[in-house]
Amino acid sequence: MPQFTIETTYHLPVFRHSIYSADTPEAACRLAFEDNDWSGQREDHESSGESHVTGIWQGADAAYRGQANSVPAHFGEAVQRKAAQFELMLGLLKIIVGDAKARRPTPPGWLGKAEWAIARGEAILMGTSGPDQPEDARDLA
Repeated sequence: MPQFTIETTYHLPVFRHSIYSADTPEAACRLAFEDNDWSGQREDHESSGESHVTGIWQGADAAYRGQANSVPAHFGEAVQRKAAQFELMLGLLKIIVGDAKARRPTPPGWLGKAEWAIARGEAILMGTSGPDQPEDARDLA
């Protein structure tokens, strides 16, 4: 049976409490962003992000030693999945609205792609894997 080396990651929030004198909250926030002194930082283990897969290699102890396999989208980081989905939905919406403005029917293939994108978006929001990508939508995701 084949073996795989899987790299999983989670983000650990690091925070600091600093005091700034400023005329407004916005000015205080600006000072905090410009402050590079993190010597008093603390880690927030209770607010860490979800685990996600960042790499797959065929073989034992194979990380970074050969060709990496593609990570199936539903094992990726949720925020990245949502960003990619937003880009996809925006592109489809632009095509469909362009067709409507030009008073031309949207080709059936595009409506099928839009239905797949909607199902994928719902799956992302529910934290599930979602539907397989149809062949005619390979250029979208």
